[in-house]
Amino acid sequence: MTYKNCLARIKLDERDNIFVGRVLGLGCIISFYGETVSELRNEFEVAMDDFLEDCKAQGIAPEKPASGKLISV
Repeated sequence: MTYKNCLARIKLDERDNIFVGRVLGLGCIISFYGETVSELRNEFEVAMDDFLEDCKAQGIAPEKPASGKLISV
C-alpha cells in the first residue's frame, strides 16, 4: 500500500481479525490498523498526514523513505 511516496507493509492479524500496517523505510515507527481494506487505507493516510503535520509543527524536514536500491562501489 502506498501514500505520498511511502510504502506500507500489510499483515493480517488472525487473532484479532484485523489488518495491521507499518510504514517501511523510515527511522521512526508508523503503524496503523483497520478491520476492512478501506478502513486500513484511511488509517494509513491519517497516520502519514499526522506524521507530516508533526514534522511541520516541529520545523523539521520529514524523512524521505529509503528507496530500497543498493549502491555498488
